Amino acid sequence: MMRGVTHRRNRAAAAALIFALFVRSTAVVADDELPDLGDAAQAMVTPQDERRLGEQSMAQIRASGGYLDDPEVNAYLDAIGQRLVAGLTVSHPDFIFFAVPSSEINAFAMPGGFIGVNAGLIQAARSESELASVLAHEITHVSQHHIARQMAASANTQMVTMAALLAALVAAHSGNGQVASAAMSTTMATQVQSQINYTREHEREADRIGFALLERTGFDSRAMAGFFERLQQAVRGQEGATPSYLRSHPMTHERVADAQDREARVPYRQVADSPDFHFVRALLHSYDGRPEEAVNDFTSRLAEKRFQDRAATRYGLAAALLRAKDLPRALKEIDGLERDGVQHPMIEALAGQILLKAGQYQAARQRYEKAQARYPQHLQLVHDYPRILLHERRYGELVRFAEQALVSRAGDASLHQVAAEAYAALGNGMQSHRHQGEYYAALGDSTGAVEQLELALRADSGQGADTRELLVIESRLKALRGKRAQSAGQGAPGAAGLTAATFQ
Repeated sequence: MMRGVTHRRNRAAAAALIFALFVRSTAVVADDELPDLGDAAQAMVTPQDERRLGEQSMAQIRASGGYLDDPEVNAYLDAIGQRLVAGLTVSHPDFIFFAVPSSEINAFAMPGGFIGVNAGLIQAARSESELASVLAHEITHVSQHHIARQMAASANTQMVTMAALLAALVAAHSGNGQVASAAMSTTMATQVQSQINYTREHEREADRIGFALLERTGFDSRAMAGFFERLQQAVRGQEGATPSYLRSHPMTHERVADAQDREARVPYRQVADSPDFHFVRALLHSYDGRPEEAVNDFTSRLAEKRFQDRAATRYGLAAALLRAKDLPRALKEIDGLERDGVQHPMIEALAGQILLKAGQYQAARQRYEKAQARYPQHLQLVHDYPRILLHERRYGELVRFAEQALVSRAGDASLHQVAAEAYAALGNGMQSHRHQGEYYAALGDSTGAVEQLELALRADSGQGADTRELLVIESRLKALRGKRAQSAGQGAPGAAGLTAATFQ
């Protein structure tokens, strides 16, 4: 479940500015004919430049409160996204999918394989295939290097744009939202006319290739056309009520007609949603509004049988009750799900969290251990279990668990953080600083990572660090110093990549 999401006004303003830089369209439709990217785009920015820019942007998004730190939601998005990525027929970066704590219906692609999806869009999707069609479209923007191509097409204006955007970002961080908005509006106005036609070309291309990607990976490729039509019908005759999805991803009559034409050429097939789709949507709804409002809404839905999935709705009610601190009733809902024979790792994770909140630490640990045995790869359980070990001061067990989990999750910030705390409690300063450094590195903070790894080399672990451990730290330190130097000295490619793509 969600941890530490920031809602302060200045951070929200900064996040909105960052999102505006990268918003891309989300539709669907067929054919995988690849375009010639051209020497200009490839010379302007390499795949390494794109990845570095994406990582820097992710660090900004995290710092601005624009990242939904919820393992359940992010792991689900990653599972759907990676299923789609497996269907690509071209070389591509490692994709990272993450949720954004915004109720607006939107999604965007950033350089280097970073795909953001607003919580509002996940909740607005009526089927898993609708959500998958959004991701397929965004994946195509990345795999087709649309950002690099756009940079090559408008290189002359990029540096001026970047300066204005950074000024707006600083204003937002300082709490001056009006100045930030004015700066952003001025910047957008200078960009729109020179980029709109080029961006529409990208959108049509992402529609076509995204459609084929949905077909190859077993989703309902007809879903996106229906999603667009539903959004458009919802706002007809309502001036100013257009969802941000349609404002930032303009749908022309031509694109709608193309989508409908492709849809007509494929046979209808019913694709069932996974239980995860319904559970994640219920979890996100449990975060809406005040806790009591969410509880009342879930309660009335169950009483009136207004739901797609009863088990997911009961799960959502239990999550809302946890948020409302009504722990006895939350546990009662979990027990009811068990009596109904419903089994799901998200239920197990939520049960553990309720028991922890109720102070039933031994029961929580036993629950987590049984759940871990059944669902060893479920991310929320992997993150939660070490925290109960930390609370019970079972530091040795925590270290063994974290180190084993990090073999397959080397960049997991949460695991590095709890490992750093456990090693510190055990008096192993070298490993504590090392993991704290990796924690900062996972968040995109190269400076903090370098400082911690330098401390690791100087620390006396008290356990006689062997040569191999020191060499690993030194190698990692060298790589991070190089990365920090690249970021500090980065010229036109990094600056040019932050280009606005939002059109009214």
